[in-house]
Amino acid sequence: MNIRFYNGKILMTPTPGNFFIQEGEVWVCGDRIVYVGDGTDTDQVFSNRKEKWIIWDREIDIKGNLLMPGFKNAHTHTAMTFLRSHADDMPLQQWLNQQVFPYEAKLTDEDAYYLDILGIMEYLTSGITANFDMYPFSMAHAKASADCGFRTAMVSGLNDFVSSIEEMEEHYHVINEYSPLTSYFLGFHAEYTTSEDKLRQVAALSQKLHAPVYMHNSETKSEVEDCRKRYGVSPTQLMEQMGMFAYGGGGYHCIYLDEEDMDIFKHRGLYVVTNPASNLKLASGMAPIYRFLQEKIPVAIGTDGPASNNCLDMFREMFLVTGLAKVREQDAACVRAEEVLYMATGGGAQAMGMVDSDSIAVGKKADLILIDLHQPNMQPENHLVKNLVYSGSKQNVKLTMVDGRILYEDQKFSIGFEPEEIYERTNAIARRIFQ
Repeated sequence: MNIRFYNGKILMTPTPGNFFIQEGEVWVCGDRIVYVGDGTDTDQVFSNRKEKWIIWDREIDIKGNLLMPGFKNAHTHTAMTFLRSHADDMPLQQWLNQQVFPYEAKLTDEDAYYLDILGIMEYLTSGITANFDMYPFSMAHAKASADCGFRTAMVSGLNDFVSSIEEMEEHYHVINEYSPLTSYFLGFHAEYTTSEDKLRQVAALSQKLHAPVYMHNSETKSEVEDCRKRYGVSPTQLMEQMGMFAYGGGGYHCIYLDEEDMDIFKHRGLYVVTNPASNLKLASGMAPIYRFLQEKIPVAIGTDGPASNNCLDMFREMFLVTGLAKVREQDAACVRAEEVLYMATGGGAQAMGMVDSDSIAVGKKADLILIDLHQPNMQPENHLVKNLVYSGSKQNVKLTMVDGRILYEDQKFSIGFEPEEIYERTNAIARRIFQ
């Protein structure tokens, strides 16, 4: 479709972490942005086109509201929607072993497909245009995302109980070609769930494919202490010794990194994906975000899964990233709103390999959202970036576009499924599994 957005504000990102607001309009043709400006220099659009006109499918007066890049949810377990509010108020290891793994073993591919769609719906309401998903049912998630029109990257959750090196390599080739909306990364669940032999196989596959690797890393003190008992080093140092990071990658959570770990992250250009709400709810701790920024270690933000969070809301995560950092460092000036907004948009896109959907600019993918400024929490407009991070809410998300398609607008979905159908199916799945 060809869609013209006009009469609005546009959040521009000339360099990472630097934002300014431009008045004007954005033109989308197919899946790409073809014009961003004030409307006075549109002739440039036609300089390399045979046609000297565009027939618009829609022209949307955005009435002074804000167009901005969509949020990138850089760590998720989407199909865990069936566990929302089922297993709460428990420490991580007890939660995993007693309330997560046993019930996940009862899921089918069809279950995961509909549970993924429920999660995608929630992402869209929060202005999330892409996610980075780790879950056993990779093909189901790929299909759900492609069917809904949602962009996703997936990473293997290989461990001693789920998946294999052969399956990971197969998914790497198949899902990266499955749809323009799907991509796949090498990875494993965590050091504590994965044998040394399997870890070395992951490292070897990374070397073979020249591919980055992602995993849960240093989420709890006990995880790091137990790894040191087993191997004499931290999880990060163990992966480095195995050659796991030769082609980059990153870690989820990264709360308990020591000086040597941070040096490895910095040297290898690894991404930290922080998940503050989940870390708080599981009492895991607070990641040293300010230190990461000082060391120029790139940071992205994830919600984690709907069982440990339980909310897939990027606005809440942004506020927690900056709020917790200020408390941790006892410094109200650290981890500024601009830095956090970049983590939630461009930083996440970079971590997920989605470099062509990290900003609103000509030639970029049309993955954008419309923020309703005509609500009390966004007024006055003293500083819109700070409004987004400190007072913004998913109630302000008026429209979510992925790949040039409007999938959510004014609380209505355009994903090929009726919401009530998905609610009915997912409740039936939960009842069957918990019987």
